[in-house]
Amino acid sequence: MLDRTKADSAERVALLVHRLLARRGVVQSIGHDDDLAASGLSSLDVVNLMLGVEAEFEIKIPDREMTPHNFRSIARVDALVRALLGEHPAAGG
Repeated sequence: MLDRTKADSAERVALLVHRLLARRGVVQSIGHDDDLAASGLSSLDVVNLMLGVEAEFEIKIPDREMTPHNFRSIARVDALVRALLGEHPAAGG
């Protein structure tokens, strides 16, 4: 797990994404709004990202929220996490 005292949720999501890509040999800069599939994340990586987000933030992502839309970019994953943590209203979906 990441140091929760020094990283905001978007940074923590970004680190999870970078770790998944690094396992596949993909090392590149990814912006918060970049399409994760276009950046090299496979469908299996997205499943692993969902599991990683649940573990990292100690949350359960409802099945209805496990959509391609919510996992298209770091920003969208962050918005989902923040909504589930009650930090702001859900971004819609």
